[in-house]
Amino acid sequence: MTLLPILSNAQKISAGVSYSLAICIDSTVRAWGYNNYGELGNGTTNNSNVPVIVNSLAGIIAVSAGDGHSLALMKDGTVWAWGINISGQLGNGTFTDSYTPVQVAFLSGIVNITAESQFSVALKNDGTVWTWGNGVNFPMQISSLTNITAIANGGYSHSIALRNDGTVWAWGDNTYGQLGNGTNVNSNEPVWVGSLSGIVAIGSGFFHSLALKSDGSVWAWGINDFGEVGDGTNTNTNIPVQVSSLSNVSTIAGGGYLSLALKNDGTFWAWGRNADGQFGNGNNTSSNIPVQVSAFNSASQMAGGNYHSVILKNDGTVWTSGSNSAGQLGNGSNVSSNVPVVVSTLCSIATGVNEISQQSDILIFPNPVQSELIIELNASNEVRLTIYDIVGRKMST
Repeated sequence: MTLLPILSNAQKISAGVSYSLAICIDSTVRAWGYNNYGELGNGTTNNSNVPVIVNSLAGIIAVSAGDGHSLALMKDGTVWAWGINISGQLGNGTFTDSYTPVQVAFLSGIVNITAESQFSVALKNDGTVWTWGNGVNFPMQISSLTNITAIANGGYSHSIALRNDGTVWAWGDNTYGQLGNGTNVNSNEPVWVGSLSGIVAIGSGFFHSLALKSDGSVWAWGINDFGEVGDGTNTNTNIPVQVSSLSNVSTIAGGGYLSLALKNDGTFWAWGRNADGQFGNGNNTSSNIPVQVSAFNSASQMAGGNYHSVILKNDGTVWTSGSNSAGQLGNGSNVSSNVPVVVSTLCSIATGVNEISQQSDILIFPNPVQSELIIELNASNEVRLTIYDIVGRKMST
């Protein structure tokens, strides 16, 4: 059969140190940017300033880009990894790099993943947390963590987790207070982030952490050299402080040295390091309070890399801003930009199928689908159409 009209459309994104990942509507994965360790997963170590397909991956429902290695979660609950493996961060029982995806050993029933710097973390459907890397090349359970509902992406040497009672727990390096427990003492066991309750979402950067409360306020702690805590100062804090002048927030994300927030009204806000234009607001001035990025008023997802940012708009297009030395903006150039540019040729989605025997045009809108969709069929014969959701569940026939 022959594909008819083509649309560019993505459904999930993730930003690594100098590269990015996106899941297309057909649940395959695209990658672009830095590729020295094979983190693009296309079998090479060549950088790419346009998206390339990650080899042999389908049925993917989540991705996470780290610092040299990548993770993908398949709808069957298995995890796949590729890139650098010097610390065992691929979790396949070896320390050998892989330029194409390999399956993480012993894991099933996984619902969330995060690729950190030298290690990886996964959340299981029973609320347990599993980690590998930092010298251990297969997953091990963190026995003291139970009833976990979310894990954060972006930490360089620390991790955070959200429990179903709205409390936050953190472990790892605490040099800058990124564990949020009122000390600067490292911990190899999860510690409670004091004074926080009613949390519904979490995020982290290299050395700072973020939490979103049920009342729409945002709280941050850790390093604050560039204002990534967002409290109007540049002073590190080892306890959570409220981000200034920010309310009615629905989504948060951390990058290397920056923080991002999406409000209920669809506006996009950023604070922290902006020396490479990663805010996308037309300048390169860092800020210790949130600033609105006027280019976006219809964003649905956001991700912060080291020196670049990635935004998924409601129409399925992906936009990037910041450093572009390795092609991490994905627009076919290596020119940095402090205003958003669209990622080119990202996903190819067919809106119709030309069969050998007959033609049946299928139109589905809106695209991407939110809560309702309309299907128009231009066919003279009876057509049986089965609809599945993104995790493969049959919805209707």
